[in-house]
Amino acid sequence: MTSTRRVKTAVAAAGISSFALLYAPQPVLPQLAAQYHLDPGGAALAVSVATGALAVAVLPIAALSEVVGRRPVILTSVIASVVFGLLLPLMPTYPALLVLRALQGAAIAGFPGVAAAYLAERLGRAGVAAAVGAMIAGNTIGGMLGRLASGFTAGPLGWRGALFVVAGVGAVCSAITVVTLPPSPRPRGDARLRAVARGLVTAVSKPVLLAQYAVALLAMGSFVALYNAAGFRLTGDPLDLSPAVASLVFLAYATGSVSSAAAGRLVARVGRRRALIGALLLTAVGAALTLPDSLPAVIAGFLVLTCAFFAAHAVANGWAAADAPEDARGQVGGTYTATYYLGSSVGGAAGAWVYGHAGWPWLIAVVAVWLLLAAAAVGAATTTRVRRRELVAG
Repeated sequence: MTSTRRVKTAVAAAGISSFALLYAPQPVLPQLAAQYHLDPGGAALAVSVATGALAVAVLPIAALSEVVGRRPVILTSVIASVVFGLLLPLMPTYPALLVLRALQGAAIAGFPGVAAAYLAERLGRAGVAAAVGAMIAGNTIGGMLGRLASGFTAGPLGWRGALFVVAGVGAVCSAITVVTLPPSPRPRGDARLRAVARGLVTAVSKPVLLAQYAVALLAMGSFVALYNAAGFRLTGDPLDLSPAVASLVFLAYATGSVSSAAAGRLVARVGRRRALIGALLLTAVGAALTLPDSLPAVIAGFLVLTCAFFAAHAVANGWAAADAPEDARGQVGGTYTATYYLGSSVGGAAGAWVYGHAGWPWLIAVVAVWLLLAAAAVGAATTTRVRRRELVAG
């Protein structure tokens, strides 16, 4: 196996493990709500506390990777997150489950927080776009696999058994990562706290990077809000599906794996700005398609919005990695990931609350506003960049 193929295999396996574990509770939120007498917003905390902890932990972990190297951080992340996943079904109360989910989210932060920087160092600037697309494709497969495994096994095994099954899947994938992940370049000798702090300042000083963080925050918040509420809508009136059948909505992630892998070709044809704004607007269109109380319409909408969202994420993530200064790669990757999962945590919980108190149409209206704001941020940042180039040229 070539070094490049080993890198792609290892990060794909790590992505499958991390994202299967991170979102495994999502299909069983209605079961958690029923057992612990929670509303949709309270049940959604099982997802939001993990993604919130990930958002908080990712920047310190990204800074740590500048000192100890990317590979040790990634390996520690995949191993620890599996251990917490195996313990999760044993938790006796909902508060205890939330505490362990927070610890698991912090552990998972080590992979997405440094993976893009690891790929940039291993494969170079020219190869990072395609590699990031392959990594995100693995992430989407993991998200889909974890959700499907959880949803299909919740009926015969209960939600505890379902989470244990997903932890087993994560254990297999993490073992593949441990065996195949090549070493990362040794940390620079000057990688000290001051240098890391300078890199963080650089990471938040470029408007084009700030726009990618806005996309991560708002688009991910929209996406998770819709999927957090999907289980309640599909299993409730008037659709009234069983949990196993309702979990089939996560098959839409297959379109995301295709679109994220193809994002690099889309960028080559139309440019980053058009590709990203178009993908964000198409995500909003997909969300609007789910408005009718018709199962075919809901399915079509989730297919479109999932495909478009992951294309947007791949473009934004690759854009941030490519534009990151060499001395701030880890900080840029960490900041992007922090805003991405902050969006997942806050947006996912807020969306579930909106659905629980106002219904699906209001949820669609809220996420449409978020997506339009993300598109506006990209347009404004890139317009500013063009004007600055014109001034310099003039």
